[in-house]
Amino acid sequence: MLIANRWQDYQVLDTGDGEKLERWGKYILRRPDPQVIWPKTLPIKEWEKADAFYTRSATGGGQWTYRNRLPESWQVGYGALSFRVKTMGFKHTGLFPEQAVNWDWMAKKVAGAGRPVRVLNLFGYTGGATVALAAAGAQVVHVDAAKNMVAAGKENLQLSGLGDRPVRWIVDDCLKFVQREQRRGRQYEGILMDPPSYGRGPGGEVWKLENEVYGLICECVKVLSDTPVFFLINSYTTGLQSMVLYDLMQRAIVPKFGGKVSADEIGLPVKDQNMLLPCGTTGRWEADR
Repeated sequence: MLIANRWQDYQVLDTGDGEKLERWGKYILRRPDPQVIWPKTLPIKEWEKADAFYTRSATGGGQWTYRNRLPESWQVGYGALSFRVKTMGFKHTGLFPEQAVNWDWMAKKVAGAGRPVRVLNLFGYTGGATVALAAAGAQVVHVDAAKNMVAAGKENLQLSGLGDRPVRWIVDDCLKFVQREQRRGRQYEGILMDPPSYGRGPGGEVWKLENEVYGLICECVKVLSDTPVFFLINSYTTGLQSMVLYDLMQRAIVPKFGGKVSADEIGLPVKDQNMLLPCGTTGRWEADR
């Protein structure tokens, strides 16, 4: 497992009975996690100290309940990077802390390339990866279909003191954008994607990751430059295990560019416990040095 263990402003305090207890800066949140099927370790009085907790609804969605008053949003840092987080719908906070292990890997690839690296970030959400890549010196094109997520990404770049870095912010359907980039002849040395497991397009089209991801990878390969550096895919879909991501990338990328594919689970350490919280899978392709 690839472990995001360099956080100072974030920590998993405990897990159990379908929930996780987390520290986000100075605030404690309690959120559902369906993978957590073991009992809690800390006494219930520690869980009851949470400033807010999210409860799922039997009819879908859910709501936050506040034990203490929280600000509308607050900042957390990762190294020299800063991000704004807040309690959002569907239990989210605007940041996936386990992805820091991928931010570090991509930043190292960019810094070690010894040449300009253009990166395409698809389904870029609130820009955690975009900010990390910009800090490492990459030129980034950040694409997400949600205007408010792109706005949050811009804010995170500014919070990190990187507002002058070469980042383009695009509100668009990711596949359609990639196909337009093909026609425009634009190319990238790095691509990452964090596609949703399920969704609907503006015309009611159904998106199911298992059915769409291979075609999306193949379309993205067409906008890789002749000297690419990396390609990264994240998945929170249980059906796409790490070996499936490995096989997809091996078939779609290696025949044209060679290089090395690896895939693994990613996770977070739990404070003072000899255990790791699984948080999805990631597939990585990297060029031969």
